[in-house]
Amino acid sequence: MEKRVFKRKIYDRLLQWKRESNGTSALMVQGARRIGKSTIVEEFAKNEYSSYLIVDFNKASAAVRSLFDDLMDLDFIFLQLQAIYNVVLVERQSVIIFDEVQRCPNARQAIKYLVQDGRYDYIETGSLISIKQNTKGITIPSEEERIDMYPMDFEEFRWALGDTASVPLIRTFYEKRKPLGAAHRAKQRDLRLYMLVGGMPQAVNEYIDTNNLAKVDAVKRRIIKLYSDDFLKIDATGKLSRLFMAIPSQLSKKSTRYYTNAVVGELEDDAEAEMIVSLEDSKAVLVSYHSDDPNVGMSLTQDMSRYKLFVADTGLFVTMVFWDKDFAENLIYQKLLADKLEANLGYVYENLVAQMLTAAGNKLFYYTFEKDEKHSYEVDFLLSRGSKICPIEVKSSGYRTHASLDAFRAKYQARIKNSYLIYPKDFQVGDAELVYLPFYMVSVI
Repeated sequence: MEKRVFKRKIYDRLLQWKRESNGTSALMVQGARRIGKSTIVEEFAKNEYSSYLIVDFNKASAAVRSLFDDLMDLDFIFLQLQAIYNVVLVERQSVIIFDEVQRCPNARQAIKYLVQDGRYDYIETGSLISIKQNTKGITIPSEEERIDMYPMDFEEFRWALGDTASVPLIRTFYEKRKPLGAAHRAKQRDLRLYMLVGGMPQAVNEYIDTNNLAKVDAVKRRIIKLYSDDFLKIDATGKLSRLFMAIPSQLSKKSTRYYTNAVVGELEDDAEAEMIVSLEDSKAVLVSYHSDDPNVGMSLTQDMSRYKLFVADTGLFVTMVFWDKDFAENLIYQKLLADKLEANLGYVYENLVAQMLTAAGNKLFYYTFEKDEKHSYEVDFLLSRGSKICPIEVKSSGYRTHASLDAFRAKYQARIKNSYLIYPKDFQVGDAELVYLPFYMVSVI
């Protein structure tokens, strides 16, 4: 199988850090496992520096790890690293990469003094959930900048397939508020393929090599099992892993929140809050919190006890929906490709929207309010835009009625900038500036 280095948007963030920091800070690239952190960081080092040295703490020897136990002689440390890794470092022209730095807490603590020394640049990669588990007793360096990395978004996926034109054109049509017309069906088909394959580089690579969704599904199952095993290392009771694996079933119930007691039984409030933070820190899970007052600054009014959980990659989510079935029985692949997904599987699209909004830099919030004694209205997502908010309702079918969105717009008219109904059909503007947006336009809102 050919090993590819995919173009990633985070590369520009790395360039910005290098230019603006100029050696005064280290950069921590944090995110879930298998999203391509190490690959893109090495590609950046290869292209932007005279030389680079990678210390992979997943396989570094005890001798390498011990170098960071005593920082009195930095000259000795640098000489040892160059000799061990057979790399010549050039002052202010080289970068040292600490890959999976959570495996060596003392190396992360050493960043403070390495940056102050000023000879080289430093980039770290790691999974935040593992980092937190391994930072007890060490000093977190204030010289460390952090950026989050996620699976490949829709545009990066299209780049991987050799298509650099689609998303810029989609953005142009959105800005001009025009439907795509004859091109709409092709873009929807492209998006459905993205939903099936997802944005994990290994899965994308498998699809390009084999064009075989069964083999892609096998790759995704290995990644899901890896995540589940990681959660077991943190919580030996298995509750954290079960909460992760139950995300599709909880979304399918169309409840107004994720009910942990339905998955793992009753939890103390503190224990539940700690588990949700762990899931969120893993970056394998996206958390949408309930906003008690849908207005600008929703973080100030979020209800930490009411939330929905999404899988950070919809390709993994699709595989998790039918986790207990063999690929041959997984009809969701056939139905998605043929655009015949039943309404009761519309929560797959809700997960897609959550992923696309997050990849575009948005925090996730939703809102519910009482309809009558037994029913509630629910707005799927809320975005802040300037001094206003934008409510979003997701419809995989039956888009002509949108009672929750209509009720929200009537109640909070003065607070709203734009209202969006995300659906499978082409762009259009309805009455009172309600924008009907195809799924492939979500990232350009």
